[in-house]
Parts: sequence; structure tokens; C-alpha cells
Amino acid sequence: MEAETLKLLGQLTGHSVAPLDAKISAHCNRVPVEDGHTESVSIQFGNKVGRAVTHEDILAAWAEFRPLAGQQLPTAPEQPVEWAPQNDRPQPRLDRNRGNGMAVTVGRLRPCPVLDWKFTVLSHNTIRGAAGAAILNAELLASLGKLEPLSAAVTRA
Repeated sequence: MEAETLKLLGQLTGHSVAPLDAKISAHCNRVPVEDGHTESVSIQFGNKVGRAVTHEDILAAWAEFRPLAGQQLPTAPEQPVEWAPQNDRPQPRLDRNRGNGMAVTVGRLRPCPVLDWKFTVLSHNTIRGAAGAAILNAELLASLGKLEPLSAAVTRA
């Protein structure tokens, strides 16, 4: 969970992802809900910009994060990270289906007394997590011409 978050916030360099240069501490809350994984995240940023990362910087980064924009992929959410400003959000029953279940909801962003910031993340564990991620990956590979038609694979076999 921690490594994946740093990758998601990192940068694509050639054929690999350079993870974000930050410290992160996270844990997943395992509770009996129908769908949805809720995580509590604390993060510390490096000081590359010469100033502290602000609340507005984080909200802007989430709003601007659109790695699949313009790809026209059927299951890709228009806004993959959605901010919930309410003090009691995100909540599985209220937020798990944002972006047809393919978006993650972040909320409760506040300063952290140990690291820099802390927040809560919610994603739909089935739609975004297992099945949806596999479908979205296949859509992306197909749009990039990385999949060969089944007939060509059968002919070679």
C-alpha cells in the first residue's frame, strides 16, 4: 500500500516509474463493509520546492492527476481522485461508487503532528481493485496496440 501510493504519485521515466521522493505511512482498516477499502495515510514530503507543501498544493495535485486523460477508455473515470471536503467522508456506502466505482475518494486532509499531512482514502475493492483494474489495463493495452487479436495467437499455436 505504501509503495503503490508512492508509485502513483511518482513520475514515468522511460519504461519505469520513479516513485515520489516522500516518506509515507499507511494502514488499511479491515471492517465488515460490503464493498470498499478505507486507508488512513500519513505522508511527509521532501523540501524540493523550498517551502512546505500546503493544503492547496495537495488538493491541486489530486485534481490534476489524470494519467489516462484523452485516452477515451470506457472504464477510466474522468476524475480518478475525487476530493470529499466533508469532515465525515469518505464513507464506503456513500462514496464507493464514485466514477462508476473506478475513482478513489480522499478526505479528512489535515496537518499531521508527526509527518506533514494525513488523510483518508476510499476505493471500491471489487470494481476499482480487482475486476475493474484488470479491465482498465486491458483497455489501455488495446488502445496502445499491445494486444494481438485472438485469431493471430491461435494461428501461431
